[in-house]
Amino acid sequence: MPVYLWEAATRSGEIKKGEMEAADETALRVQLRRKGFKDVKIKQKPKDLAEYLPFLQPKVHEKDVVVFCRVFSTMINAGLPLIQCLDLLAQQEQNKTFAKVILSIKEDIEGGVSLSDALKKFPNIFDDLFVNLIAAGESGGILDTILQRLSGYLEKAMKLKGRVKGAMTYPISVLVISIAVVSLLLIKVIPVFQGMFEGMGAALPAPTQFLVTASQFMRHYFFYMIILLVAVWFAYKRFYATAQGKLIVDRLVLKAPVFGPLLKKVAVAKFSRTLSTMMTSGVPILEGLSIVSKTAGNKIIENALMETRKSISEGRTIAEPLQETDIFPPMVVQMIAVGEATGALDAMLSKIADFYDEEVDAAVEAMTALLEPFMMVFLGGVVGGMIIAMYLPIFQMASVVGG
Repeated sequence: MPVYLWEAATRSGEIKKGEMEAADETALRVQLRRKGFKDVKIKQKPKDLAEYLPFLQPKVHEKDVVVFCRVFSTMINAGLPLIQCLDLLAQQEQNKTFAKVILSIKEDIEGGVSLSDALKKFPNIFDDLFVNLIAAGESGGILDTILQRLSGYLEKAMKLKGRVKGAMTYPISVLVISIAVVSLLLIKVIPVFQGMFEGMGAALPAPTQFLVTASQFMRHYFFYMIILLVAVWFAYKRFYATAQGKLIVDRLVLKAPVFGPLLKKVAVAKFSRTLSTMMTSGVPILEGLSIVSKTAGNKIIENALMETRKSISEGRTIAEPLQETDIFPPMVVQMIAVGEATGALDAMLSKIADFYDEEVDAAVEAMTALLEPFMMVFLGGVVGGMIIAMYLPIFQMASVVGG
């Protein structure tokens, strides 16, 4: 809805100013008169530049959704009507983009749409898992409980994602720094030494000659190299967007020597936590597996879970097809089998998720401990080797003069 700036007088003659959202000027004028204002002047608030450019508007983060769920649950549990809850949430929301989303949801509900259907309009913020759990909460009359579970699930999922990002940050940072340092040396430093070497009139050692050649190539073709890298990146994105490309890349990622085992543990933790939350909330297992597969983030795992779903629909247990995928460890399959036999699959999945959260922590620490000295040796070796190669001709000249 548009925002209007208004100015009006109270019954005592005092002038008040403010801004308010309304369907149009007439609706706002009616609201102000109901509050006892007179001599009302209204004009539409001009839009900021950011409102015309979507990429300048603030993004809605997972943390915003977690806080939304927790506060929403508390309000509903306290007995506040749904419309009033959303109105209060929109007013207190600091993220303007998310506040507009909440107001839009409120307007849809006022028009007779269910909460889950209103949430479906914003798939980038509320995914299939979120929408289906809200639908289950609405039909079961336990919306406050579902929102509480969702906030807990999202918090744990956010922590898990943070651990993986933290593990990736260090090696990527060192690699970027290495490339920047090497490029700076080749473009700015080597040419200075090259001028000195040409005045010596002697043949350069092989390492030094290699650096000089690399420096000349870098200076002459630097922009072409940037264009090539951008072209390779876009080609990769196009390739990964295809079904076959996604399969190939995701299979290679899972087989990677260091990151592969970590990503498998993350996948098991995410699968267990998500399916446990959905089953506890009353979502049927076939529907739950369909949603979990879409949120897996890896095509190989997604296909494995869809095959599992197909097998269950044919009358098999969940443990049998999971064992055939070769993705889930035997311990996980056995625990799921026990959960099925005892009728406590949701509780068993929750225990598996807790265990693998700890496994991910341990794997991240081990990987960081392994990569840190390796990356430091790599960076030191590359830079140190370049410095030695630059000074080799000077050392040779000194030995000749000394001899």
